[in-house]
Amino acid sequence: MALKRIGTQTVKLSNPPSMVSTASIVGPKEGDGPLKDYYDVILEDDLWGEESFEKAEAKIQEEAIKLAIQNADLSPNQIEYLFSGDLLNQITSSGYAARQLEIPYFGLYGACSTMTESLSLGAMIIDGGFADKVVCATSSHFSSAERQFRFPLEYGAQRPFSSQWTVTGAGAVVLSSTGNGPYITYVTTGRIQDYGITDANNMGAAMVPAAIDTITRHFKDTGYNPEDYDLIITGDLASIGKNVLLDLMRKEGYDLSNNYTDCGVEIFDNVRQDTHAGASGCGCAAVVLSAYIYEEMLKGNLNRVLLVATGALHSPISVLQNESIPGIAHGITIDNMIF
Repeated sequence: MALKRIGTQTVKLSNPPSMVSTASIVGPKEGDGPLKDYYDVILEDDLWGEESFEKAEAKIQEEAIKLAIQNADLSPNQIEYLFSGDLLNQITSSGYAARQLEIPYFGLYGACSTMTESLSLGAMIIDGGFADKVVCATSSHFSSAERQFRFPLEYGAQRPFSSQWTVTGAGAVVLSSTGNGPYITYVTTGRIQDYGITDANNMGAAMVPAAIDTITRHFKDTGYNPEDYDLIITGDLASIGKNVLLDLMRKEGYDLSNNYTDCGVEIFDNVRQDTHAGASGCGCAAVVLSAYIYEEMLKGNLNRVLLVATGALHSPISVLQNESIPGIAHGITIDNMIF
């Protein structure tokens, strides 16, 4: 009997795991953005001494995981499971990072929703009594993602204004059955939503329906309202998707205008850094959570946060076949106190 399930899509954790440490590593463009003071490591270049962007991404994720474990005063052999994913074919960056770490590994693909997917599963594993300490991580890299999903960088294709800039970076979180918080208290698992968007340069529009579905379902399942949160933040809808979400949520009866933003809006200064609509990528929600949200919660400036990371579940092949883009969004509530 599913004793911890409430409503149709949400789980209320009986023994909420604590986020005992985080780590964030970003590229130089991200490190020049508004959140630059929150990151643990800012790279001087996108290759970080590697011979390819793909190898650099694997290194970024591996080092973020190791740093998060170190920040928790733990060693890798004390971690029982690693949950991680990325954007590349067969999530190779995560697989190669896990190869170096020798931690029992669950590889995940939720596109840019992967950080909250990993945290959802990691939290439920701990709450269920199957582990005491797990690591949840995600990475992306502008150059590796761009040449996989769009064009070779050397082609110099002009980017439309609806396009987003894939974050070069990785975030990692250590969850523990013991600790002083912040705690993951609720998990709302998303459903695929597909409204027929086929433009791979308009990710915000493709993912908005999934974000709306998950947020409204979370409110209905938990009984919470927007004003119960200090911050409601989506993964990477960026500026276009953010505005669409605000409009459509009003039609659903929810006004998010006072406490809602999007990770894809916060990472870059879109005008000064010429990122068009804003940020995207698996690393988008991962670094905002691991850096900004976590630090602000430790300071007590934020006490309850709803993080809903969004993902576009397309592939290079599906785009070439003119398939529509399925969207997914997974939500977690993070509380400074357990009620």
